[in-house]
Amino acid sequence: MRPGRVSGIPAESRVQKAGRSLATSPGLRNSPAKPKLIIQLPCFNEAETLPIAVGALPRQLEGFESVEWLIIDDGSTGETSEVAKQFGVDHIVRHPVNRGLAASFMTGLDAALRLGADVIVNTDADNQYNANDIPVLVQPILLERADMVIGARPIDETTHFSWFKKRLQKLGSWAVRVASGTDVADAPSGFRAMSREVAMRLNVFGEYTYTLETIIQAGLSECRVVSVPIRTNPDLRPSRLVKSIISYVRRSIGTIFRVFVIYRPMVLFVSTGLLAVFFGLGAGLRFLYFYLTTGGAGHVQSVILSSLSLIIGALLIMMGFIADLIAVNRKLSERLLVRIKRIEFSLQGKNQDR
Repeated sequence: MRPGRVSGIPAESRVQKAGRSLATSPGLRNSPAKPKLIIQLPCFNEAETLPIAVGALPRQLEGFESVEWLIIDDGSTGETSEVAKQFGVDHIVRHPVNRGLAASFMTGLDAALRLGADVIVNTDADNQYNANDIPVLVQPILLERADMVIGARPIDETTHFSWFKKRLQKLGSWAVRVASGTDVADAPSGFRAMSREVAMRLNVFGEYTYTLETIIQAGLSECRVVSVPIRTNPDLRPSRLVKSIISYVRRSIGTIFRVFVIYRPMVLFVSTGLLAVFFGLGAGLRFLYFYLTTGGAGHVQSVILSSLSLIIGALLIMMGFIADLIAVNRKLSERLLVRIKRIEFSLQGKNQDR
C-alpha cells in the first residue's frame, strides 16, 4: 500500500471540457513504439518528504514502454540529492543556487525532453498529490484528447486550506479561465501532465511560479487543455510558495497582467486606451456644456483633464498596436525555437543510437 491516506472526489470522474486542437507531429497512438513517461519533481530541501513522495510513484504504467523519475534539486542545502539517489531516482539535475520553482520546472522540462520523454508528469516533492491518480492524469494524452492535463484538487474538501485561501484559489482559476480561454478548474495545481509537443512550446518568464502562466500560454497557443479530478494527501508541511495571502494575490495578479501584456496586448492596451479616450471626451463635453450655458468660467480644469485623458488614451492605443506587432515577431520566434529544439533533440537521439 502506498504511504499516506487520500481524500477528495473519485478520480474516475470524466474528463472535463477539452479545448482547441493543436496541430502536432504524429500522435502517440500512431507511434510504432510505446511512449516514454518521465515524472519530474522540483525539490528544495525536501530530504524529509521526498522518500514518501518518491515511494508512491509508479514504476510501470499501462500504455508506456518505460516510466522514469527525474528530480530537480533547486540548490538544496540539505541532503535532497543524496536521498533521491538512495531511493532509486533515475535522473537528478541540480541547480548550484536556489533559482525558484518556475526555473526548476523549466529545467525539468528541458532535461525530460533531452532524455526522450514523450509525456511528462509534474508533481510536488511534498507528497501533496496522490500518485495513484497519475494514470487518470495521462489518459487524455494517451487517447489524444488533450495536450495538457491539469489535476483539479477538491478545494472545498481540503481541510488545511483556510476559507480565504479557498476563495482566492477559485478567483485565481476564474481569472486564468478568462485569460486563457480554457476551462481549467484548479489553475494553481502543480499536478499536471503534458505531451512532448507542449513541453517544447512552453516558456516561463516569471520567477515566482509556473502554474498560471503555463496554462494561459498553452490556452492562447491553441493547445487542448483539460482538467481531471484528483485526490490529495494529508499536508506534511506548510506551503513555502504561499508565505502570505497578500503576497500570493500580488504575485498572481502580476503574473496574469504580464501574460496579458505578452499574449494579448491589443486587448489590454486598446481597451484601457478607449476608456481613457471616452473619459476625456466626457470631460470635454462637460466643459463645452458649461461654456455654452454659463461661459465656462471656473471649469478650465475639465479642459486640462480632457486633454490629458485623450493624450494618455491615444498613447495606450498606439502602444497596443506596437505591442501587437512585437507579439507577431514573438510568435515567429517561438515557432523557430520549437523547430530548433526538434532538430537538436533529433540529432541528440541519433548520436545516442550510434
